Amino acid sequence: MESLKEVKSRISSVISTQQITKAMKMVAAAKLRKSQDKISQMRPFAKKMNALLQNLSAAGTEDQAWYNQVREEKKVLIVAISSDRGLCGSFNSTIFKAVTRLVEEKYAAQAKKGHVSYLPIGKKSFEFFEKRNAPRISDYSMLFHNLTFDNVSKVGDHLIAVFKSGEFDKIEIVYNEFKNVATQVLRIEQFLPILPVADSLKSSTTTDYIYQPNQVEILTGLIPKSLKVQLYKALLDSNASENGARMTAMDKATDNAGELLKELKLTYNRTRQAAITKEILEIVAGAEALKSA
Repeated sequence: MESLKEVKSRISSVISTQQITKAMKMVAAAKLRKSQDKISQMRPFAKKMNALLQNLSAAGTEDQAWYNQVREEKKVLIVAISSDRGLCGSFNSTIFKAVTRLVEEKYAAQAKKGHVSYLPIGKKSFEFFEKRNAPRISDYSMLFHNLTFDNVSKVGDHLIAVFKSGEFDKIEIVYNEFKNVATQVLRIEQFLPILPVADSLKSSTTTDYIYQPNQVEILTGLIPKSLKVQLYKALLDSNASENGARMTAMDKATDNAGELLKELKLTYNRTRQAAITKEILEIVAGAEALKSA
C-alpha cells in the first residue's frame, strides 16, 4: 500500500493537471467560436464558387484547358492538412492514416517509383513526413499561425503552378471537415484537375454564361481564384475541426482527472484510517504490556 505522502503527492499532481485541462478546454472553446463563425460564413460562398468552377470547366477555351486536363497519373501530389499542436485526440492520426491508406490503395505503383510527393500544412504533418523521409515540396507548416486568404493564395498559386507546368499530374487534399464540436469528417478531395460535372447533374446545373469583357479574361482570373477559395475553405474546416477536437479531448481529460481524484481521495482516506488503526493497536498493545509488567 502507498504511503500517505505518496498518495497526497499524486492528488496534488492530478489537481494541477485538471486545472490545466480545464483552462485548455476554455481556450479551445473560445477559438472554436471564432473558427466556427468563419467556416459557416465561408461554406455557402465556397459551394457556389465550386459549382461555378465546374460549370466553367466545361466552357473553357483551349488556352484555359490546363485546369481540367486529365493526364496519365505518373506523378501525384498529396496535400496533408494537420494541426500545429497535439492534445486534440485522434485529429492528426486520422489524417496520417488516411494518407497512408490512399497511397497504398490508389497510388502504390507511383509510390514504388518515388513519384508520390507531399505538401504538409501544419507542424504535425511536416514532422510526420520528415521522420519518414517522404518526398516533400515547399514548407507551409506554419500557415496556421496567420491563416488569411492572402497567405493561402500563395499556396494555391504554388499548387496551380506545379500542375500547370506538368510537374504533377494530379493533386489531392486530405483534411478534416468540421461537422460539430464532437465530430470531424475525413475528406479526400481532388484539387486538380477539376472534376467535371456528373452526367446526371449536367442538365440541371449547366448554365450558359454571358462574359464581359470576354471569356478568356474572365476565366483567367476566376478559375485560379475559385481554386484558392476551395483550398481556403478546407483550411478553415480543418482549423475549426482541430479546435473542436481539442475541446472534446480536454473535456474528457478533465472528467477522467475528476474520476481519478475520487479514487485517490478514497485511497488516501483508507490509508489514513489504516495508519490511525495501527497506531491505536500499538498504543493498546503497549498499555497491556505495562499492565502485565
